[in-house]
Amino acid sequence: MAGGPLAGIKVLEIGQAFAGPLAGAIFADMGADVIKVEKPDGGDDARLWGPPFVGDDSAMFHSNNRGKKSVTLDIKNPTDVARLFKLAGAADILIQNLRPGIVDDCGIGPDAMLAAHPRLIYCSIWAFGAKGPLRLAPGFDPLLQAFGAVMTMTGRPQDPPTFCAPAINDAATGLWCVIGALAALQQRHSTGRGCVIDTSLFETASHWVSGALTGYHLSGKVPERHGTASALLAPYQIFDTADRPICIAAGNDRLFVKCAAALGHPEWAQDPRFEDGRQRVANRAALIAAMEPVLRGKPRDAWMAALTKVGVPCAPVNDVAELANSEQMQAVDLMRTLPGSNMKVVGLPISFDGTRPHPRNDSPTLGEHNAEVLGKIE
Repeated sequence: MAGGPLAGIKVLEIGQAFAGPLAGAIFADMGADVIKVEKPDGGDDARLWGPPFVGDDSAMFHSNNRGKKSVTLDIKNPTDVARLFKLAGAADILIQNLRPGIVDDCGIGPDAMLAAHPRLIYCSIWAFGAKGPLRLAPGFDPLLQAFGAVMTMTGRPQDPPTFCAPAINDAATGLWCVIGALAALQQRHSTGRGCVIDTSLFETASHWVSGALTGYHLSGKVPERHGTASALLAPYQIFDTADRPICIAAGNDRLFVKCAAALGHPEWAQDPRFEDGRQRVANRAALIAAMEPVLRGKPRDAWMAALTKVGVPCAPVNDVAELANSEQMQAVDLMRTLPGSNMKVVGLPISFDGTRPHPRNDSPTLGEHNAEVLGKIE
């Protein structure tokens, strides 16, 4: 995998914050040559999203911008716009997630770019999408967790709308952008032409709740919240033990029989209220009420051993330190060390022929590659 599976692909990223830079980082880790275009005054806003900081830039910026080259261009300056068009002429893929509408206002939107460079794959990451009354509305991850109903499906029924801590919409929208761009690259092999890829945090948020949306259109009912439990399966949730919580996922009838026996109550599997998946969900309260005092009777490790022995899926509820130091994390070698800063970041969750791509370089300082990159187009 010399150079990575995307070696030779050139990506121009006009990105900031999270979704666009993450898409660029994925391409960079897979071997593409990624040029990051930043505003001269301060660059990507995420450079200041900390603590913690490594040097002048935030750890988050380093994580999402490793392996790229940074150039500074003022997209409101006609001279710099002309430079940007020259850079785009050498690129296969352009990614932008600027404030909605600004690329058209500055003359660097998809129509203008593809008219000049028909083979270019132009990827726009929107807040609410390329169409509709909210097309030009700005958006950050928590806004779309709120608008996209994720907050009303997370947490316990008595809780207020609950935020999911990881920026799930930003991260997944970056992934959709990469998927779309790779599909467009394949299409270009046969057509010889690029295309416009549009995705958005709104569409991603809606995709997260696709099952709930389908259920609503079928039944007219809004989903209830079940805390740490699944709405579709039982027992499929977190339980307290004598010391620390455990997650148990007995996702079918066979596993429930094994789970009941491991907990010392094989008769539960014969109880008409619990004999199949539909009945267990319908009688969830009774099932959980029976399980909770039993599980509180022994420590988590004892239950982990008993359940694992009979093949019932279960897991400890780790904090970040426990995850970082887990044997499994070490075994899959997921953390990568950035050359230069020695900062550890999460690598791509993909391996090619057993090898995980490694970031080729640290993240760039602002405008670090102006002379190298812009000097070639002057």
